[in-house]
Amino acid sequence: MPSNSSTATQPRIGAEAEIDPIWTSSRTARQIFALGEVEKDISRLLALAASSIALLTLPQLDAPADALPQGGERSEQFVLEVSEYFERLDAIHIAMRSSLAHIRQSRIAPSAINAPAPGFVPPSLGVGVPADDGSYDKGGRGLQEERVECDAWRRILEALTRLRAALGREHAGDASATE
Repeated sequence: MPSNSSTATQPRIGAEAEIDPIWTSSRTARQIFALGEVEKDISRLLALAASSIALLTLPQLDAPADALPQGGERSEQFVLEVSEYFERLDAIHIAMRSSLAHIRQSRIAPSAINAPAPGFVPPSLGVGVPADDGSYDKGGRGLQEERVECDAWRRILEALTRLRAALGREHAGDASATE
């Protein structure tokens, strides 16, 4: 099954209907999609390598479930498998070089590509809230989280005030009814 040399870098023909439009929205998205296709090509490459090695074994060692061809067909099948293997390998090579060139052109910092250390907890969004001594809290929450908490406490206070007023009116109504 021959493949186009741009298989790994461009969306496959006939697969456009299956591609989510998000993958065509920017150059970076297309590169990420291409890397996903490279991953699929690597899987196919490994399968081709396995079947090629199976075709190199002696026909007497084939299991009945292998369904491998015999005689001259075996050599022809081997040639087809190896040809596709090298075509895929070339497509993977081109896609990987293209992705690396994209990263270099985008001037992406290496620290953005490296995986964080195990157990790394990313900082919260926003800036810290000033502490009583004027220094900024470098702890767990940012300004947005503090605002959400403050708003929640404010709403709790309003609800308790309304509840207290309602209970006061209820007690006042009970006291006037007993008189």
